[in-house]
Amino acid sequence: MKKDIHPKFQQITATCTSCGKEHVFGSTAEKVTLDVCSNCHAFYTGDRSTVKARGRVERFQKILEKSKSKK
Repeated sequence: MKKDIHPKFQQITATCTSCGKEHVFGSTAEKVTLDVCSNCHAFYTGDRSTVKARGRVERFQKILEKSKSKK
């Protein structure tokens, strides 16, 4: 086998850009940033109010379009 062809595996710290929490894990990359992590993602926190609100707005838009087309 050839020597020194594999990237270096190391412990790195990834920082979430949304909440600022740091996560430590092993990777071959030198720096990793996360957009959303388990600390701030709606699925893990149980805060689904924005998803529900978005559905209500879309539903209202459909009703509004139907009422405009009937006129």
